[in-house]
Amino acid sequence: MNIFEQFREMIREVVHACGALPAGIDSSVVGVEPPRDAAHGDLASNAAMALARQAGMKPRDIAEALKPGIAALAGVESVEIAGPGFINIRLDQGFWQARLQEILRRGQAFGDSEMGAGRAINVEYVSANPTGPLHVGHARGAVFGDALAGLLDKAGFDVTREYYINDAGNQIDALARSLHHRYREALGVDAGEMPEGLYPGDYLIEPARELAERDQDRWLDLPESEWLAPLRSFAVERMMALIRDDLAAIGIKQEIFTSELSLHRDGRIQDVVDELESRDQVYTGVLEPPKGKTPEDWEPRPQLLFRATDWGDDVDRPLRKSNGDWTYFAADIAYHLDKYRRGFADMIDVFGADHGGYVKRMVAATRAVTNDRGRLTIKLCQLVHLYENGEPAKMSKRAGTFITLRDVVDRVGRDAVRFMLLTRKNEAPLDFDFAKVMEQSRDNPVFYVQYAHARCCSVFRNAEQEIAGLDLSREALIAADLAPLTHPEELALIRLMAAWPRTIEQAAEASEPHRLAFYLHDLASAFHGYWTKGRDADELRFIQPGDPALTLARLAMVEGVRTVLRSGLGVLGVTPVEEMR
Repeated sequence: MNIFEQFREMIREVVHACGALPAGIDSSVVGVEPPRDAAHGDLASNAAMALARQAGMKPRDIAEALKPGIAALAGVESVEIAGPGFINIRLDQGFWQARLQEILRRGQAFGDSEMGAGRAINVEYVSANPTGPLHVGHARGAVFGDALAGLLDKAGFDVTREYYINDAGNQIDALARSLHHRYREALGVDAGEMPEGLYPGDYLIEPARELAERDQDRWLDLPESEWLAPLRSFAVERMMALIRDDLAAIGIKQEIFTSELSLHRDGRIQDVVDELESRDQVYTGVLEPPKGKTPEDWEPRPQLLFRATDWGDDVDRPLRKSNGDWTYFAADIAYHLDKYRRGFADMIDVFGADHGGYVKRMVAATRAVTNDRGRLTIKLCQLVHLYENGEPAKMSKRAGTFITLRDVVDRVGRDAVRFMLLTRKNEAPLDFDFAKVMEQSRDNPVFYVQYAHARCCSVFRNAEQEIAGLDLSREALIAADLAPLTHPEELALIRLMAAWPRTIEQAAEASEPHRLAFYLHDLASAFHGYWTKGRDADELRFIQPGDPALTLARLAMVEGVRTVLRSGLGVLGVTPVEEMR
């Protein structure tokens, strides 16, 4: 339950029941938020300020008129009017104790929202060219996309996770030629240095050996026109198997893999261009030279263009290359129409930072090709800078030119990679220092949060040893009398746990899973702070051997923390460990 939304609805009812306000007043403008200063209470409403113009009254007068009705709401301890009409609300201890009971009762389902109302949404992420292993830049988009999909799931959307295989175009021809070079080496032929423009990494050596074992010298002396297509297929198949393994290493399993090549083979690109043409959305024209081009190196020529400017883009965009082939853009339009026709009016694409210039044209094209019924959101992930004790990390020998995702996962583990890549907003660059990520201190966010969960588990193990026969079952914790939880530290911890549903909804609305990482760190910090105070003050210890009732109440609180931590880590795809080693 999002308590802020709950009180918003209740205050709207108070507005309509208040005789001092005009009948039929629009209460949808009423909001409830946490106060900027926690000393002012638990909730703050803008009701009086937001309704003043409609009602033709001073905000302060409206606030005073609403105060008795709000004060009578269940769980409200006091209502104060501040300044020109701010309404600050303080909730009683029983309300917060009931929220803890709700957490225990719902378990990891606590925080599940109906905000998405089961609406289908397609989240496409990674979608790296299948020309080699995933690198650390792909890792950020992969983790962000997967966490965003998990977040939207939690918020009540029907989420499909998708990977678009760019298996057509010049880069795939280059991959096939690179494989052929390694294939010749595997057969013992002196192939010389890898030609410039091909892929020099060692990752093609094993596929080339497989090809040589399977086909012997079948492709050795044939002209390129005969071996290029079959080696393209073989190389893409092997590279996608490598990519799937890399994704599995970081805990990602996508449901749908769509091939760009299939769009060409099935004629779907021609179909979408024909459809746009029938609606006068394409024409033959000449583009202005790109910025930085001079008349000497720019050759104006007629091209088939999409009227992207009609849909919010800066310039119209070409659909055919000079050799008659479709542009990547044309294929991408067909792909997004295909997603729309599969039932996804809502689509999210996760792109790397180098695709920033592609955003406007794809949003425009999606609007055009779906008659403005499709909604495409593109999220850009900025670069990851890898360091080793503050110094730039060295490149991977296996990849040749970059550090692979697998290198990073093998070094620090899946959980550390996933959590650390979510400690910054996707649009902000991120520094990833191996030494810091492996450090066991509060300065390492993933360690700090996982340690909080492990510490919760440790408290329960200690309770079993110190108080023989104490029933610590889920049922016993749910039924526990929580009235002893009155200490300010305890109530503050429960307030923070109760904010989890709102955090989910706000993060989902903004498509910002990093907010969950921030929230989990705050919850872990609050829990560690309480634990530390209990170490110094016996009366705050979780386990009170002489007071089983207080012990059970505090263990219920610990279980609440553990539940919310587990729920949040689950959304982010991070393991909630029970012991730290």
